[in-house]
Amino acid sequence: MSTILEVQQVSAGYGEVQVLWDVSLQLKAGQVTALVGANGAGKTTLLRTIVGTIRPWQGRIFFEGQDVTRLPAHRKAAMGLILVPEGRQLFPNMTVYENLEMGATPPRARARFQENLELVFRLFPRLKERLHQKAGTMSGGEQQMLAVARGLMGAPKVLMIDEMSLGLAPILVLELYESLKQLREQGITVLLVEQNVHMALAIADYAYVLSEGRIELHGPSKEVANNPRVREAYLGI
Repeated sequence: MSTILEVQQVSAGYGEVQVLWDVSLQLKAGQVTALVGANGAGKTTLLRTIVGTIRPWQGRIFFEGQDVTRLPAHRKAAMGLILVPEGRQLFPNMTVYENLEMGATPPRARARFQENLELVFRLFPRLKERLHQKAGTMSGGEQQMLAVARGLMGAPKVLMIDEMSLGLAPILVLELYESLKQLREQGITVLLVEQNVHMALAIADYAYVLSEGRIELHGPSKEVANNPRVREAYLGI
């Protein structure tokens, strides 16, 4: 299975505050990879560095074999590297349909607009029912569905999702995780950042544990879930 995204010894931070130290990871095409760790471990900073909203202090990032370390975020998005940010960041006064349109700004996404719209409706039928409703009037779970759907409208090759289940009722979390299984069947590579370690490890093919800005351990998700340190620190076992 080919590597679609590779992070090599990346360090990064904000101002003079270092958050990441020599972080390396690989995403295999068509797999769901989980990045788990405690709040403040540096997970969101790593996503922002990969997507290009933060410049790495050192290290390199490769996407489909191309060095994209210094490319701006819009260039990476146009190539198919898409981030669903923490907190959804929807346009609350715009309708569901208008939010979906905003996700399809890259040229390759515009060319596949109808195809991606049909995929979104298959995954999230509720969005089709609320197509002309303003995003800000929907429930938290529906807004999270819309955030993921807007990411899918960008025709991602790699979809990075930051804290998908945060603050949602368990039934909605299960529904969203079911959609991830379908994305894997569609061949979309997913990097899932989650504080819900149990759920993330249950669905992922491979997992990385980030602790205080460093990769503490990694491996097939079942092995990581059975690691004594992970079970004690994150699963309460």
